[in-house]
Amino acid sequence: METEDNSAIDVTHPRYESLMRRKRLVDGYKQGIVVSEGLIAHGRGEMFDYLLGETTLPVSLISERVAAAALSIANRSVISVNGNVAALCPEDVVNLSDIIHATIEVNLFHWNEERASKIKQVLLGNGAKEVLSENPDKSLEGVHHDRGKCHSEGIFSADAVLIPLEDGDRTEALSKMGKVVISIDLNPLSRTSLAASISIVDELTRAIPNIIGFSKEFVGKPDEAKEMLKSYDNVLNLRAVYGSIAARFEKLSE
Repeated sequence: METEDNSAIDVTHPRYESLMRRKRLVDGYKQGIVVSEGLIAHGRGEMFDYLLGETTLPVSLISERVAAAALSIANRSVISVNGNVAALCPEDVVNLSDIIHATIEVNLFHWNEERASKIKQVLLGNGAKEVLSENPDKSLEGVHHDRGKCHSEGIFSADAVLIPLEDGDRTEALSKMGKVVISIDLNPLSRTSLAASISIVDELTRAIPNIIGFSKEFVGKPDEAKEMLKSYDNVLNLRAVYGSIAARFEKLSE
């Protein structure tokens, strides 16, 4: 999917992975699957990743495992994909969808049929068998804008939705519909994180592989998955994230 030689990025650079993520997004922008606003959003997320120490917090591993449990027992799970997600980790999205038998749906803040079609082709090119994309036939209640568009056989009828890098309005709308809403957002203070049922505060390309690994653990173990979901408290989890960030600053200030 990348359009330029990766040798331009020094593999010994201490932030090589971060630079590669930036490059994938820029390539995606050139290909028409990422919008300029998506580049800005990524930069904002990187700032919050600095606060986490650019690593997955132990408390985030808990929410990722709970997310895997919820997705494994859902009757109709959906993974929502926007341009940034398609640019950063399309293969991982497809792998996860195969494990949990989830539908993949293209969902865009800045809706455009042509861009939706391009994102669909990226996902198909990475092994997806089917992707809901063009011609959405439903709209999320209370979201009076193109960003509320969705598919009746996808997000609209799902009981569990994984929403990486999602908009706060849509997250709130999905939650009000009674769905299990699983967010992946580096900002623990965002409306998305605050409105989700399970808030994963982690970088996308770290979080999705973790969820994949945990999902494999729950195959054929619905009772274990239900018990884990039942014992989870998202408010306490977010408070633990805030505490982890505060503790890191306390240590840095010594």
